[in-house]
Amino acid sequence: MDGTKTTFGKTHFGDAQLGDRRRTERLVKIADQMARRPGGSLPHKLNQPSDLKAFYRLMNRPEVTHQAILDSHRNATFESIDDCNSPVLVLHDSTELDFETHESMHGELGSIGNGSRRGYLVQNSLAVNSRTGRVFGLVDQILHCRVDVPENETVAQKRQRESRESLLWLRGTSRLPATRKLVDVCDQGADTFEFIDKEVHSGRRFVLRACYDRKITIGHDDQDEAHNGHLRTYARSLPVAGTWELSVTSCVKKKKARKKGQSPKKSKRRARTANMAVAYAPVMIHPPNLKRGNYGTDPVKVWVVRVWEVDPPEGEDRLEWFLITNEVVSDFEAAYRVVGWYEKRWIVEEFHKAKKTGCQIESPQFTCSSRLQPAIALLSVVALKLLQMRDMSRQRGAKTQPACSIFCEQYVTMLCAWRHKQLKADWSIHDFYYALARLGGHQNRRRDSPPGWITIWRGWADLQAMVAGADALEELRRCG
Repeated sequence: MDGTKTTFGKTHFGDAQLGDRRRTERLVKIADQMARRPGGSLPHKLNQPSDLKAFYRLMNRPEVTHQAILDSHRNATFESIDDCNSPVLVLHDSTELDFETHESMHGELGSIGNGSRRGYLVQNSLAVNSRTGRVFGLVDQILHCRVDVPENETVAQKRQRESRESLLWLRGTSRLPATRKLVDVCDQGADTFEFIDKEVHSGRRFVLRACYDRKITIGHDDQDEAHNGHLRTYARSLPVAGTWELSVTSCVKKKKARKKGQSPKKSKRRARTANMAVAYAPVMIHPPNLKRGNYGTDPVKVWVVRVWEVDPPEGEDRLEWFLITNEVVSDFEAAYRVVGWYEKRWIVEEFHKAKKTGCQIESPQFTCSSRLQPAIALLSVVALKLLQMRDMSRQRGAKTQPACSIFCEQYVTMLCAWRHKQLKADWSIHDFYYALARLGGHQNRRRDSPPGWITIWRGWADLQAMVAGADALEELRRCG
């Protein structure tokens, strides 16, 4: 039991094809146990030696691979996508997993960071609701090992090398269906003409943040009568189509060191309310003169959307994005919709944090990659539960739907008794999650923001301890 009536493990791994039904049942049980205790090391997640040993045996089976575990979850994700009436964003982004301390695996891992450590570059493709930001799940995950390349590698040789990292964006979208319901959302790393060309002809919609000031033809009309220019320069000349206010949070950004021995650079941003403006126009992007990927010679028709902060405060960097999309942008409403799609890209960053901070995905001490990789797939899906718990606390109907409709009575009773010192029959999902957040340190004051996944996760961990204590007390009573 993981606290919900339909168990987490059954939902995501009940159909896993592992060569034997007993292995699937074991995977479901382990996933439920990890969902109850997502934080800490593996011995903390599976604190019974027999359960931990069973997990290690399962990961050691040749049938239990990264792809086999992920495929079952992927099927469950697409079922949720099919039930969604809104466009679904597929957020693509990469993160590094550091396994430098796993010395026995150094030969099976690639370099990460500035080249001084070993691990995986993980390309995640996360599906979320475009309207609410609700997380559906992973539609793909690629574990990539960087390879050492010769210093004198030519452009043609690099173009043909299948291990080049620019291909991760194409591989991350290769298994997606050709439907306009899906919108691929990517950051600047995806700004290659090869990827843009594939996306334009993919049958899906896409939004990516431009990194380069590419050569363009203005408009989608006959090229003989059109004018040429450059993407950023032209976008900055466009008239304002509309404005709005954006609440900007404070943060400290770190830029990775480019060379060994260098410290990362830090920049601070103050919280403020920014006055934002947007402009848009149809353009055709030309292929680069130096061919670095596999694509044709024809320009591609897209829209450029420029988003920027009007009159930023003194000492603050101006907020500015240049977005490229194949969504038809003919008015402010369409431009604002595209901006909203890109703004939800931060959810995949939260997912990376949930994997590393919440589930400590870099802590398993395996000695070979064939055992580590399926564990990464399993822990990645468990990390989604942390984000989904936050989403459920904010969903429409959370204040009216009874908590007992999705949570086991024991969990609801225990938390309600802790929060109110009495049982309440009308406790809602909203009440349950806000009490859980209070248990995790959220003050529930009117001016406070809704609780985030870290606070809810802390409360969830404490609730598990309370339930375990109650179960132990019941066992003592039975023993007389």
